[in-house]
Amino acid sequence: MRNQLAGTGTLLRLALRRDRVMMPVWIMVVTTLVLSLPASLESVYGSAAERARLLATMDANGSLRALYGPAFGDSIGALTAWRGGIFAGVLAGIMSLVIVVRHTREEEETGRQEMLSAAMVGRRAPLTAALLAALLANGLAALLVTAGLAGRGAGGAAALGLGIGATGTLFAALAAVAAQLTESARLAKGLAGALIGAAFVLRAAGDAGSAGGASAMTWVSPLGWLEHVRAFAGERRWVFGLFAAAVAVQVAAAYALAGRRDVGMGFLPARPGPAQGRLGSAGALAWRLQRGGLLGWSLAFLAAGVVFGAMTDGATQLVGDNERTREIIERMGGRSGIADAFLATMAGMLGMIAALYIVSAVLRLSGEESGQRAEPLLANAVGRLRWAGGHLAVAFGGSALILLLAGLGLGIGHGEGVGAAVGATLAQLPAVWVIGALAALLYGAAPRYAVAAWAVAGGALTLGWIGPALNLPQAVLNLSPFAHLPKLPGAEAPPWAPLLVLTALAAGLLAAGLTALRRRDLAA
Repeated sequence: MRNQLAGTGTLLRLALRRDRVMMPVWIMVVTTLVLSLPASLESVYGSAAERARLLATMDANGSLRALYGPAFGDSIGALTAWRGGIFAGVLAGIMSLVIVVRHTREEEETGRQEMLSAAMVGRRAPLTAALLAALLANGLAALLVTAGLAGRGAGGAAALGLGIGATGTLFAALAAVAAQLTESARLAKGLAGALIGAAFVLRAAGDAGSAGGASAMTWVSPLGWLEHVRAFAGERRWVFGLFAAAVAVQVAAAYALAGRRDVGMGFLPARPGPAQGRLGSAGALAWRLQRGGLLGWSLAFLAAGVVFGAMTDGATQLVGDNERTREIIERMGGRSGIADAFLATMAGMLGMIAALYIVSAVLRLSGEESGQRAEPLLANAVGRLRWAGGHLAVAFGGSALILLLAGLGLGIGHGEGVGAAVGATLAQLPAVWVIGALAALLYGAAPRYAVAAWAVAGGALTLGWIGPALNLPQAVLNLSPFAHLPKLPGAEAPPWAPLLVLTALAAGLLAAGLTALRRRDLAA
């Protein structure tokens, strides 16, 4: 077995070096989401009576329970776990699957793993190094959350931090299994991401149907286990045994599968490509490569729109006469009435999440180049601009499609104002396109640093999500392009100037990126 793990330390150091930017950014996003909540909640629900009313409203509102889960206590620590625990667990899971797939299946796909395997590297060393890197990331996130909330109660802080870290580690093990089954990093990420989404849906369905997390569907989901840790509300430490057992089973399965396949191969058979002629252009190939991801995002945004739209009346009841909550929602969504302000807030949130889609779609160019699949195409009659244009058309057009579907979902879920809801989500497009164009510029001009586009999108999401609650200065919030958009629905005459300026800025950045791509050499 020792020979099977030879070189693990070296590969781990290499993984940490390669992720020296991405990993800290992800950890910062996960921990900031949680650690920013206590001060915000304390300013909104400062008295015990206000917190008791919040819990009563939550118990009676299934749509809010579906989004956040049940609240098991009325202390600030318990409300922090309720408000941020599930989302932090999802983010930790996404961080983990990215790390594991990046250092397993992506390495095989690019051919680097085969070269490394020719040296003194054990058969299971790459998988072990990837899992250790994910474990370190989740461990650091857990430590920071625990330290940041220790003043609210050491036991509760440790339970929440360990719960988030355990959730991320469980999804890292799941991603390790997915990486053995599939033959491409794209499919591995898609499979693991779909399972994270399924875990969220199962937990949401269970919590919506019954108060207190009593549903069996909640217990089927690892995210349900996270809420049942009950941080700051009579911690259930035995739940960590479920995490440990699930991680052990999945890691054992991943190791068994890794020892029974050749490098670059998978257990799920790859489907044959289409007949000749259906991929007769660069645009058709880009569509073929990206359509699966776009379909997943489209379904997710439609479903999210329906859920958020259905929450509108419940959110109005939740705000009630709480002036601080009303102030936060109005700062995020405008002052046109609490229902319109809530819909505008949800439209803005969906826009910021759409920025993650456009970055992933644009950076598919980087994956094709680093995987040496672009060079054979460009060696023929396909020019660089045609090749890049196909992927960019899918990225920018796909972002418009998912926001259109999100608007339809908002209107359908709310039961009225479908046109206004669609207008609100489509108004987010210029800001989304600015971030996508910046990703294209980074890829065209400095491909080694194209991954920094994720930090830009994450920073915009963090500012929009947490900034208003922390009452950050407007000058700081204005660093995000989303801060310059009109608050729709509700505005009688939305200002067109910011939309036109942001669209022109996106066009300029995109042109600069394509120019830089045309002039530089491809990666060797």
